[in-house]
Amino acid sequence: MRILKYIFLLVLLAFIGITVYVATQKGNFKVTKSSLIKARRATVFDYVNDYKNWESFGSYMIKGNTIKFIYPAKTVGAGANCSWENGSDDGAIRTVFVKENDSLSQKMNFNGSTATVSWTFKDTVGGTKVTLHSRGQLDIFTKITTFFKGGVTAILNDTFEKSLRNLDKTLDYEMKTYSIKVNGIVQRSSGFCLQQTVSCKIKSVPKNIKILMAGMVHFFKKNKLSMADKPFILYERYDVANDFVTFSVCAPTQKQVFVVPGSDVSSAEIVPFTCLKTTLVGDYSHTQEAWSKALKYIADNDLKENIAGKYTEVYVKTIDDIKQPSKWVTEIYIPVFPKAEIAEPTVLSAQPTATSSVASPNSVETP
Repeated sequence: MRILKYIFLLVLLAFIGITVYVATQKGNFKVTKSSLIKARRATVFDYVNDYKNWESFGSYMIKGNTIKFIYPAKTVGAGANCSWENGSDDGAIRTVFVKENDSLSQKMNFNGSTATVSWTFKDTVGGTKVTLHSRGQLDIFTKITTFFKGGVTAILNDTFEKSLRNLDKTLDYEMKTYSIKVNGIVQRSSGFCLQQTVSCKIKSVPKNIKILMAGMVHFFKKNKLSMADKPFILYERYDVANDFVTFSVCAPTQKQVFVVPGSDVSSAEIVPFTCLKTTLVGDYSHTQEAWSKALKYIADNDLKENIAGKYTEVYVKTIDDIKQPSKWVTEIYIPVFPKAEIAEPTVLSAQPTATSSVASPNSVETP
């Protein structure tokens, strides 16, 4: 019995000694990991730049189903943030700097420990070289717990390596898996919606759509409104020569909703029109091909575009519905004049009133 007491005392003293030793060590850490991602630089950057995508490749996030993620209205670009909870653990991250298609800088807090996280994206043979770097300061409790797991450097090296490997596998499959179908002539019906309109350069359209769409969804939640159907984009003007686009992010409502003057969001009435429908199942990077196939169908079948209508993209399934880009569904509607032989077209979702002329996409790459 006395021997057992001595053994217990020795173990306790050893544990206390190790704890004191670890607690007095420096809590600073610095880890860097690089990997080749077999995808275009812009594609990789856009995917990492949206925190909603991190669940699909972050090894520390996807290894447990008990993690709860909290997303605000803004998850893309500078000022975007995300937080998560997993039992007694909690963390948060915020983007503080963005250089388009080049680099990201973020601040992270996990259980009281702080760190800076930076990403760089460089073109290289076979794809994009992604470098993930982190440095920070551990609190006492984290220093002790990570010591018994091999140390924070070893843990982060393993985490970064797996995350970058997951990112490569995800993008390699998700970007290549898609389908496009020209469905034919349909009729979009009447109703009401709320919309927000913005003008920007062509290259900024995808980023602004993400930001404004998230803001519109947040507006509906904040004001306890229900969408009557899926959100969509209206292209008011698409001017390739002057590198200028005006588009509206729209969300259908059950009835007309009046918005206070001065708000970024406005109310719009919806009128029906005849259009050619094309469905893309897959990532948005294939939108250009979908528009090209739709326009070819119009030319091959002697249809005529109706520029009094609005060129539209409806987001049937998005990242908010399913994380895998290969399963996203986007419907493209090009206004056309109906042929005499077409009777009783299929009635689908709503479309705002045309209030200005629209540049035909015939001469553009993609809206």
